[in-house]
Amino acid sequence: MGVLRLLLGDQLSAHISALQGASPNDDTVVMFEVMEECSYVPHHKQKIILFLSAMRHFALELQNKGFTVDYVKLDDKENTGSLTGEIKRALQRHRVTSIAVTEPGEWRIQEMFESWKAHFETPVQILPDTRFFASKERFKRWAERRKIWRMEHFYREMRKEHKVLMNGDKPLGGTWNFDTENRKKLPRDIKIPNRLRHKPDTITKDITRLVSEKFPNNFGSLEGFGWPVTRNQALQSLEHFFEIAFTKFGDYQDSMKEGEIFLFHSLISPSLNIGLLSPREVCEAAELALSEGKVPINAVEGFIRQILGWREYIRGVYWELMPQYASCNSLSGKRSLPEFYWTGVTDLACLREAIGSTHKTAYSHHIQRLMITGNFAALIGVEPRQLERWYLAVYADAIEWVEMPNTLGMALFADGGKMASKPYISSGSYINRMSDFCAGCKYSVQKKNGAEACPFNYLYWGYLIRHESQLAQNPRMAMPYRTLRSWDDETKNTYLHDTEEFLKTL
Repeated sequence: MGVLRLLLGDQLSAHISALQGASPNDDTVVMFEVMEECSYVPHHKQKIILFLSAMRHFALELQNKGFTVDYVKLDDKENTGSLTGEIKRALQRHRVTSIAVTEPGEWRIQEMFESWKAHFETPVQILPDTRFFASKERFKRWAERRKIWRMEHFYREMRKEHKVLMNGDKPLGGTWNFDTENRKKLPRDIKIPNRLRHKPDTITKDITRLVSEKFPNNFGSLEGFGWPVTRNQALQSLEHFFEIAFTKFGDYQDSMKEGEIFLFHSLISPSLNIGLLSPREVCEAAELALSEGKVPINAVEGFIRQILGWREYIRGVYWELMPQYASCNSLSGKRSLPEFYWTGVTDLACLREAIGSTHKTAYSHHIQRLMITGNFAALIGVEPRQLERWYLAVYADAIEWVEMPNTLGMALFADGGKMASKPYISSGSYINRMSDFCAGCKYSVQKKNGAEACPFNYLYWGYLIRHESQLAQNPRMAMPYRTLRSWDDETKNTYLHDTEEFLKTL
């Protein structure tokens, strides 16, 4: 008798802890496609394709290495539709001494795993996920020493601890953060590189047909799927990014352009989050490119900060604050998410562009998420859980541990500043500065009030007026509130009136 080793759809790594010490002769690897996981939010069609195709490819790789893999497909007749039901059936098929699982990326599944200890007579071992730089315990030790959590402080500690971009005990390049060099507007005549997309093979085509049958009404297009579904494809995509886009990633990582979804971004977050790439190897490859003089330091530092900084920090925040974190709503958002988040049909060009690209590819880069879809939802006061579930549904790289804190803590400031230092809101001027979206919009970004004005302009000031008692003392909000204090009541009421009239149209 051996061990039953369960792998989830975001644990597709040969080095996952559930596989460590596995005996191909004695142990059985189990992998389940279940409706419970495919439908607890209405996932983007391409997200479902990515997960299921990557799972099937990984199962074949394990079989080729000599492992016994018990794989249950979504449309298998006996499939119970749940992880618990499938584990129960697997225990009936296999005589094993224990069940080994790697800790999951979602609180609800962690609770499910814990319940198995009481539900099944077979012992359940929940192993740590060692794919990250910082364990949950490591983040807890950092967090417990501080009243205020900030990613920058954690990031610097991680840089020192793992000797990443360091010159002895000093940061390479003389500064910890090159963010001020990474906010350039995209020049009109700059050439945008064509990005590597992977042609669906037989497995992916079969999954696409399955998704078309099972999830016909889900958000997103089935056409044009090109995400990596194997480790080899993920490595090819990483190499391609290094060759054609990395040098300009730093300069233009906050830029947006009509009709251009990917720009100079790496596009590796789906591969990182499901396990096809490891954060360590990606950071090491970026450092190597810098040492060989292939990429400027502002690009490398900005890239590594997203992985060693934000990605690790976000995960720590999630596990430290759950489960209460899921219901935080410090600014009392109550509004329903507008229907156009699902349809893309809106007169607001920036939102139409961001949602349209998401519908097409299950992707938009971080500034479109934060400063367009997130910014708008914050300004109109969307109920946080609705936006959070939308982000989880529509993006290929969205797993709850990484998606929830970014939505609740950063985009909506719903946690009252626990993980971010200020609300990430702006008027239309920021969107106009960082994109060409405004030129094709029904509304005028130059106008501040009235029916023809860009709604972001008056919504921004309406937001500040409504939340003055909660935000005015925030040091990073001092400038707009200084402006606001110079206005008379009539001016303020004009912005509030325009806000209310616009909200009625939603």
